[in-house]
Formats: sequence, structure tokens, C-alpha cells
Amino acid sequence: MKYEFTGRHITVTPALRKHTREHLDKLDRILDSAPMSAHVILDVEKHRQNAEIVLTWRDHTFKSNSSTKDMYDSITKAAEKVEKQLFKLKDRFSTRKRTAVSTRASAAAAEPKSAPAADGPRIIRTRGYSVKPMTPDEAVVKIEGGKEQFVVFRDAETNRTGVLYRRSDGNYGLIEP
Repeated sequence: MKYEFTGRHITVTPALRKHTREHLDKLDRILDSAPMSAHVILDVEKHRQNAEIVLTWRDHTFKSNSSTKDMYDSITKAAEKVEKQLFKLKDRFSTRKRTAVSTRASAAAAEPKSAPAADGPRIIRTRGYSVKPMTPDEAVVKIEGGKEQFVVFRDAETNRTGVLYRRSDGNYGLIEP
């Protein structure tokens, strides 16, 4: 952890630095994946000894203030407040990871599972089909020119949908709704 000390109306002694580091080094172990930096501001106003700690970790900033008659006590209380904030954040991370449901699992739960019939044929959806305006004669030409067994088309004259298919006897069948 990187420390930065600022003293306002007070000289930051090595003993104050040591006391602060003892309390903030515990916090470094709580969130150990990325480096932290702490800015400690110590201030004296008449009979009040103020300690302010600004801790940054990743994109989070934790702030705490404490004011007592003893500077060591102020530092301890401010460090405890930051520690509570860190535990709250860590708890939020851990509960989110445990309760999160993967997209695959939620999609599988949403779809009803139906067992395919072992003996009968199944319906297999292969692809979308574009319906183009053409005449039945143009649909026959399209079937003869390709390997398709049927053509779905919109009749250019009546604007109705039709299906033209190749029959087993070599002729063509036309289905019009």
C-alpha cells in the first residue's frame, strides 16, 4: 500500500506514521488483488484532533473522518470506519458472484424440455425462407434450376402466398391458402 501523510497545524511524527500503518496494513489484506493508496490527513483545531483517511482501490474511493481529543484514537476510529466500508464492498462482491445465474442456465430453465418421440419423425427447424413475389411459372423454373423440393412465393398477380412443390410422379403441386 502506498501512503501519503499530510499534517495541518501538526508535525506528522514517525510514531503517528507507524500507528497509521499498523491499522491500514490490515486493510491491504482484505482486498489483495490490486494496489491501494491511502492519503492520511491529520489536523489539530483547538482541543480537537482530526484524522481523515482517503483510501483508493481500483475505481473505488473510501473516505472516513474522526475527531477526538487524542490523535491516536482518531486514527484508530477512522481506520475502523474505512474497514467497515471495505467489508461492505467485499460482501457485495462475494454475494453477487454466488447468486448470479449464468445466461446459459437461465435460458435452459426458460425453455420447456420436451423429450423427442423416439419412434416418430421430429420437426427440425433449419433456416428462414424469403418470400419473393413471382408467378407460379417462375416458381417452376426456380425448382427445376435448383435442388430445392419446394418454393414459397407471393403470387405477383393476386398478392397471395403460395407453395409450389415437386410431386413424386414428376408433376408440380400448388398450395394456395
